[in-house]
Amino acid sequence: MNIIVCYKFVPDPEDMQVKPDGKISFEGAEWIISDYDLMAIETAVRLVETHGGKVTALSAGSQQLSSSKGKKDVLSRGPDELVLVVDEAMQTADTHQTAQVLAAAIRKMGEFDLVLFGEGSADLYFQQVGLQVGELLGVPVINAVSKVSVENGRLVVERSTEEDVQVLETSLPAALAVTTDICQPRLPSMKEILKAGKKPVTEWSLADLGLNVHALRSSEVLAVRPPDQVERKRIKLSGEPDQVVQQLLNYLSKEGVL
Repeated sequence: MNIIVCYKFVPDPEDMQVKPDGKISFEGAEWIISDYDLMAIETAVRLVETHGGKVTALSAGSQQLSSSKGKKDVLSRGPDELVLVVDEAMQTADTHQTAQVLAAAIRKMGEFDLVLFGEGSADLYFQQVGLQVGELLGVPVINAVSKVSVENGRLVVERSTEEDVQVLETSLPAALAVTTDICQPRLPSMKEILKAGKKPVTEWSLADLGLNVHALRSSEVLAVRPPDQVERKRIKLSGEPDQVVQQLLNYLSKEGVL
C-alpha cells in the first residue's frame, strides 16, 4: 500500500499564555506534531506493517516545519519519507486553502492508495481539512473512523457516531480522518530516532505546486482569545432538595440562562 499521512505542526498548548488584552499568545512556544495526527501516523505505519508498502508523511506550513527536530520527530514514528510544503503564506491559510495545498502536493506526489488525517488539529480543531482534501482529490472520504482494515483490496472501516458504530466498505484510493480511539501511538526508540536523520525529505514551496502565493497571503489571521473573566456570583442555596432545585431554576431563569 502507498499511504500518505497528513499532519499539522502546532504550538504546544502547554506553552499557551494569555496576554493582558485577552488574546492568546504562543510566542516562544515549542512546535510539535498535533496530538490528533499522531494517531493517523500510527495507523498508517500499522497498515503498512501488515500489508506492505510505504508511508509518506506530508505537511504544509510556515518555516517552523523546516526544523530538524520536527522532521526527526515525524520520521522516527515510522514514515519512510517526508514531504513538506513550506511557505510563509501558509501562516494565515484557512482550512480550504490548506486543503488546496495538500491536495496539490498529493497530486504532484503521484499515485496513492490511502490518505490519512487526524480528526482535527490541536490548535483550532475545525475537523474540515481531511474532508475537503478527499473531495478535491475526488476519492471516497470518511471521517470519525475508529477502526480500519483492508480486506480483498477494499477498505473496511468502523465509523463512530453519537448513537452507534457504522461499518462501511469502500474502494481504494480513499481518504480517512481517524479518531483518537483508533490506536495508541508508539514512542520512538533510539534506533528509530537515529534512522530518522537518514530518511529522505522533500521540500516544496507553493510556487512549486503551481499555486497562487498572493491569494493565500490575502487571508485574515484568525484571532483566538479566551472568554472574558467575570466575578463569581457566590450564591448559596439552602433548604430541602426540592426547594433548592426550584430556587436554582428561578435564579437561572431570572439571569436569562433558561
